Amino acid sequence: MSAPPTGPDLRPAALDDAALEEIHRLEQRLGTPVVAYEAASPYADLSAEQLAEVQRAESALGVRLLAYRQV
Repeated sequence: MSAPPTGPDLRPAALDDAALEEIHRLEQRLGTPVVAYEAASPYADLSAEQLAEVQRAESALGVRLLAYRQV
């Protein structure tokens, strides 16, 4: 059994005309192509209270916990 992914899921970004123009200007300044990606996090979007609960459990157990979004 393999471990679950821990990084973001990258996908091409949906850019409006202004953002595309900014990317093109950046490419000209850098002299290299630039690709824009959106990172979709696999992690749960926790409230401050939920995050505090996870942190208390981490402290009590001496581990690091990751809360994932339900699919």
